[in-house]
Amino acid sequence: MALRHAVLAALLDGELSGYQLAKAFDLGVANFWYAQPQQLYAELARLEKEGLIAGREVVQETRPNKRLFQVTDAGLEELQAFAAAPTKPSFIRDDLLVKVQAADHVTTAALIAQLSERAAFAQAKVDLFAKLLRTMRGDRTEEEFLRHGSRIGPYLTCQRGLAFEQGNRDWCERTVAALRERQRTRARR
Repeated sequence: MALRHAVLAALLDGELSGYQLAKAFDLGVANFWYAQPQQLYAELARLEKEGLIAGREVVQETRPNKRLFQVTDAGLEELQAFAAAPTKPSFIRDDLLVKVQAADHVTTAALIAQLSERAAFAQAKVDLFAKLLRTMRGDRTEEEFLRHGSRIGPYLTCQRGLAFEQGNRDWCERTVAALRERQRTRARR
């Protein structure tokens, strides 16, 4: 997947400025595709040049003018082709996992601290995703929303982000508990 597809997908809800797109990435897209704001602005320029999005300038009296972007028919065709193409499995690349792999041969105090920090970060993301899901579905139950919601794609990806972060949190907490127990067992010897 290229950043272009993530940007096109994020613009499906309507016109967004570069700033709004960056916020949308922070809130929803970042759970499956991370990009810095400068990368997003550069990608918007490329997509507009290729005709996959259209931009228009909005004149503002008390602020600098801004550009709003929306997906064109060619952009929708690009997304359709992307959605039809086979996907490759994803792979984890995480330096914390390398550190845990070496846990039997290194001092674990710093590792426990890093795992605890990662668990806290994951919990904050769990809370954020749970709030976003509640906001998206409004007064509906999840089943109702999934059956009758106008757009369920963002909801489904948010659910995946929630499950991913819950798994991260749970694994970090179990790993910390196992490392602490091993420390206690070794201290008693």
